[in-house]
Amino acid sequence: MNLPLVTVICLSYNHERFVEDAILSVINQTYSNIQLIVVDDFSDDNTVAIIKSIAHKHPSIQTLFLAYNHGNCKAFNLALQHATGEYIIDFATDDLMLPQRIEEQVAFFEKQDQKVGVIFSNAEFIDEIGNVLGVHAEPNTYVPQGDVFSEVLRHYFICPPTIIVKKQVFDALSGYDEALAYEDFDFWVRASRRFHFSYQHDVLTKRRIVKKSLANSFSSSAKMNNSTRMVCEKAYLLCKTKTEFEALQVRVNYELCYAFRNKHWNVVSSYSPLLVELEMLSFKNRLFVFLAKCFLKFNWFKN
Repeated sequence: MNLPLVTVICLSYNHERFVEDAILSVINQTYSNIQLIVVDDFSDDNTVAIIKSIAHKHPSIQTLFLAYNHGNCKAFNLALQHATGEYIIDFATDDLMLPQRIEEQVAFFEKQDQKVGVIFSNAEFIDEIGNVLGVHAEPNTYVPQGDVFSEVLRHYFICPPTIIVKKQVFDALSGYDEALAYEDFDFWVRASRRFHFSYQHDVLTKRRIVKKSLANSFSSSAKMNNSTRMVCEKAYLLCKTKTEFEALQVRVNYELCYAFRNKHWNVVSSYSPLLVELEMLSFKNRLFVFLAKCFLKFNWFKN
């Protein structure tokens, strides 16, 4: 039986505490046909030395050491140029795969309809020293599948490190949008517009909750919040039905309030055109934008 090739792109940045365990969790998969590409985004700790040591012991690993920090989207796209697998996994080197993950995900993928381009599964949350904190989705939790475009706009339900994607999806989307500070939301929006998603209930990944990780920096990062605003603008152009536009309105209301609470006045102000297009000029929204512009003009609060 010919097993389809799976390319795992491990993106690393200052993960010296976790990178070895993460890479070994890929190497130790029960699935044999894996192309492993490790890309380091100009770490300034001991991460590079650890990766080189592992690669010396496992010569099949392809490594890419970037000469300056590109950010997640660009770094991933550079590695994607070397990917030859039928399926692609974007895997950060602070998370862990369970040994059977790829085997089970490929088997699950092979049973899906041709419309399915993305599989995501359940995950266990662990802290920085490996203690279990909980799971992403409790048993019997409803998880959207199929055409999930509206659901992706409306709320968060996909655990990012659990995803496996047909390479044709990345080819169709030309990889990640390098203008953004993070990739997940934009990828889900663009991919779900053209492909179906399917959910695997099994826990196959351990997602590490790290205090200083990208995922936990949203509240302090105007750049991250602004990327979300940019994705919402892109999503507006993709919406077709009343249900989809309503889902986007729910998202924009949430993100606008979130940016306001975190005093990201430039972000709040820049939502103005989208609020007009979506006919979301409620008193609250107009007040948020007005106050944000005042704070910017008079420098009452800094972003």
